[in-house]
Amino acid sequence: MKFLRNIRIVLSVLFFLPIFLFFIDFTGKLPLQFHQLLSIQWIPALLSMNLVILGILLLLSLLFGRIYCSTICPLGVLQDVLTWKSRFFRKKRKKIRYEYTAPKNILRYSILALTVIVFIFGSSVLVMLLDPYSTFGRITSQLFRPLAIWGNNFLAYVLSAMGNYTFYKVEQVSFVPLAFGIAMLFFFLITQMSWLKGRSYCNTICPVGTSLGLLSKFSFFHISVEESTCTHCGACEKQCKSQCIDCKSMSVDDSRCVSCFNCLSSCKNGSLKFKARYKGKLIEQPKPVEQKVNNSRRTFLLASGAAIASVAFAKTNKIIGKNDSILSRKPIMPPGANTIEHFSAHCTGCQLCVTKCPMQVLKPAALQYGILGITQPHLSFSTHVFCTYDCNICSNVCPTGALQPLVMEEKKLVQIGIANFRKDMCVVFTKEEDCGACSEHCPTQAVHMIDYKKGLTIPEVTKDLCIGCGACESICPVRPYQAIYVEGSTKQDRAKKPAEAKKFNKKVDDFGF
Repeated sequence: MKFLRNIRIVLSVLFFLPIFLFFIDFTGKLPLQFHQLLSIQWIPALLSMNLVILGILLLLSLLFGRIYCSTICPLGVLQDVLTWKSRFFRKKRKKIRYEYTAPKNILRYSILALTVIVFIFGSSVLVMLLDPYSTFGRITSQLFRPLAIWGNNFLAYVLSAMGNYTFYKVEQVSFVPLAFGIAMLFFFLITQMSWLKGRSYCNTICPVGTSLGLLSKFSFFHISVEESTCTHCGACEKQCKSQCIDCKSMSVDDSRCVSCFNCLSSCKNGSLKFKARYKGKLIEQPKPVEQKVNNSRRTFLLASGAAIASVAFAKTNKIIGKNDSILSRKPIMPPGANTIEHFSAHCTGCQLCVTKCPMQVLKPAALQYGILGITQPHLSFSTHVFCTYDCNICSNVCPTGALQPLVMEEKKLVQIGIANFRKDMCVVFTKEEDCGACSEHCPTQAVHMIDYKKGLTIPEVTKDLCIGCGACESICPVRPYQAIYVEGSTKQDRAKKPAEAKKFNKKVDDFGF
């Protein structure tokens, strides 16, 4: 039965490596089509209501148990890598020997129930923080990707000194302390639990793992122990990273088994089998005590299923209340977010759009959206950094549906914010110097120059034409606060086409700075 384990390892690598490389890719060489691999994750498929993917994942779970956790989930595979690497830090590089532990049902079911309840009653913050795919995305983008960039820059420095310019320096993504802290916290927690207890994180904290554990109790295939040949040697128990095999009672806790198949090859007597659950068992009479336990579990499964179904079909207008006090600073949402209600309900803060933004104008939020929107992306303009007029990458790689896919013509008209001009801060007003930088860089003619005095011209904003790209704000020479800035919108409307504007024909000869 070793071939099952080998197949699982091969499939895990095929799923994990493209996702991992796609997140850390800072050169933009990997094709954007790789983002399709992210759409097959449970939470993104659920939030985007991808019924085909949901049906496939549900079928796999009902057939083979928690095969998603061991093969498809990148955070699950990362835990296996950390567990494997931990032996290099042990004395004499001894392998980890596990032993059966009782399930922490109160803890894991409480976390699942709390996550569902909080989501239904107005917040996706627990889904955002505990979704395994998004946790993996934050860890990779905040920890591994910067390391890759630093490594590249070091090689570029060393090789350039030798006259070799194969590598070139890449600017590091801006540091956001809160986003980095959350990523580091979860990485430390997962690493510790993986090194000490294998898949303990999956079976105690992860709500996806707990949900799939409920389904796996009814999966068609499962790992079972042949009592007639079992010698209670404990070899399988020592190999079980889920710590769900009890060799004394010769039982396997299916709700915690992640179908890694490590135990199958460890049994010298072949007492462990991966076989059909219901074959030849329909005529067996269950014991009264076991029947009582099964009934209670069925009741919990039905209740949890109803709660999860409520989450899946909950209307987005229930996710964020009518009081938008969290938007007092009016952050700028990425193109395709539509409304703050839709964006807040569907974005899990995986930061894929942040890593794929070629201008690095997208940043993980600290408190721009309030405490409930920590790590969700927002636009942050700085010197020469703005949302490129002919770029729609972020909206087309989002796996959760938080950003709706936009073709280029649609993206060029999406109004993510409105430019506001502060005349009393403009150098034309304060110093009576010619400028016009904001008008020169506006791609939609929303910012144009009008006659002022003494032959000077001063900016004016036509709000119907403005898309909030931030080109004007990023180029404005006034510091520390620009004379023109973009304020975000809670609803992204459609701007008028630039051709519809009344063109300003006066030529600006110089930027004035």
